[in-house]
Amino acid sequence: MLPECRGNQLVQAACVGCHDVSRITRSGYTREGWQNVISMMSHVGARVAPEQIAVVTDYLAKNFPERSKPAAAVIPGRVGISIREWTVPTPDSRPHDPLAAPDGSLWYTGQMANVLGRLDPGTGAFKEYPLPTANSGPHGLVADKDGNIWFTANFRGYIGKLDPRTGKVVEYPLGDPDARDPHTAVFDQQGTLWFTVQGANMVGRLSPESGEVKLVKLPTPHALPYGMAVNSAGVPFFDEFGSNKIASIDPMTLAIREYVLPAAAARPRRIAVTSDDAIWYTDYARGYLGRLDPSTGRVTEFHSPGGRESRPYGITVLHDVPWYSESGVSPNTLVRFDPPTHTFQTWPIPSGGGVVRNMMATRDGKLVLACSGVNRVALVDIKE
Repeated sequence: MLPECRGNQLVQAACVGCHDVSRITRSGYTREGWQNVISMMSHVGARVAPEQIAVVTDYLAKNFPERSKPAAAVIPGRVGISIREWTVPTPDSRPHDPLAAPDGSLWYTGQMANVLGRLDPGTGAFKEYPLPTANSGPHGLVADKDGNIWFTANFRGYIGKLDPRTGKVVEYPLGDPDARDPHTAVFDQQGTLWFTVQGANMVGRLSPESGEVKLVKLPTPHALPYGMAVNSAGVPFFDEFGSNKIASIDPMTLAIREYVLPAAAARPRRIAVTSDDAIWYTDYARGYLGRLDPSTGRVTEFHSPGGRESRPYGITVLHDVPWYSESGVSPNTLVRFDPPTHTFQTWPIPSGGGVVRNMMATRDGKLVLACSGVNRVALVDIKE
């Protein structure tokens, strides 16, 4: 329960309509950190009037202050890695999603700086592309076959396409005023763009050729669709961060199918797909790595090394091996899970990570990470 004191009703109205109470009670930030959270939530529809922000901030900072994080669990193993990190040019950009482009460049969404950024890891040179619409809040990031960079404008509710050759940005409105908070975007094998719309409880499809957008409402209320991935048959899967479910959407009929995870308290946040079309997910609330076999509905779970409060988050698959980050430990860790032996290996992230919200495998067998809270992008070299 939320403590009864000044600000309680405002927080109830602004936050609990979209989030479980436990999402608040399990959190802890400095006053500055809560201000950042409130700012982001107000951009995506939280009902907080400007004159109420100070009261809400005071309430959250008083009752849910920053807590010490559990120490990282470092597990040795046979795999060697090295991590290089670069600080992005604009302070407080809060890099959210990374992208490994085919030409070897690394991209990121500077969510709070309203930019897309490109890094040449060979030279360390950055180039930032300011977005024409102020306060767009770029979030998800993906490239098409022609080298265009697509992003979800989290704060302004549109899908954007940047042509890096010209710097031109094309915006695709979602066509529904309720469709706020577009989140993660992926292309299927046919070149169709799929995306989650977390705050509106929707999943969307965009045809790049026509610009047509189709939106589908989820059957589970407040499901908070978040991470997304496409399997080998071209079927988009996504997790429901507000419930204990993974779901898929039929690319032809747009019918939603939901898979219920065994633990009622599970809250999957990001997903990735292996070549057998198994769905791997990070259970942020319970501290687990999970595997769903959609053909049978069978779910297998593995305790994350950092424990219940480790908050597994960004995840990807490289050569059928899941890699993910624990965002709730200090420092954040990079975690490798070996499916044949069910064993883990972990490494601390040199900068601390500051919450690795997403990661991606590169074509040459590396990993790119967005280290949000420390304003950095990281590249991981792996020696098996």
